Amino acid sequence: MDNVLDMQDLRYLNLFNKVTKVDTRYCFNYNKNVIFFVDKKLIRKALGEEGKNIRYIGEVLKRRIKILPIPRGIEDAKGFIELLVSPVQFKEISITPEDIIVSAGMQSKAALIGRDKVRLMEMQKITKGFFGRDFKVA
Repeated sequence: MDNVLDMQDLRYLNLFNKVTKVDTRYCFNYNKNVIFFVDKKLIRKALGEEGKNIRYIGEVLKRRIKILPIPRGIEDAKGFIELLVSPVQFKEISITPEDIIVSAGMQSKAALIGRDKVRLMEMQKITKGFFGRDFKVA
């Protein structure tokens, strides 16, 4: 995966590592949330007892925090995207060798694209990094 980190992402990762004692290299911004990706086995440790780690990080950063499992391959793409965009629902997802195409109703489509295509560009960065494919909303 090609994940280009800027200084802000490095600060987020450093704080996450110090608070949770879980090492990760994957941090993205999506829909004004900071999303950390860790191994599936380490999610409980990262959350902390009764979610105290995630609450503390959220208070420090003044943003909502999500911790999601790292996808193992393209076969995990559907569940991965569902977790990432929740609570937005979509009809179906089709995966081609070049693209990941999400079909949604009008309201969901607007929520997936976002104002000035901000969420669409964020999701394209994430899917390009993890799966090497473009993200499209139909």
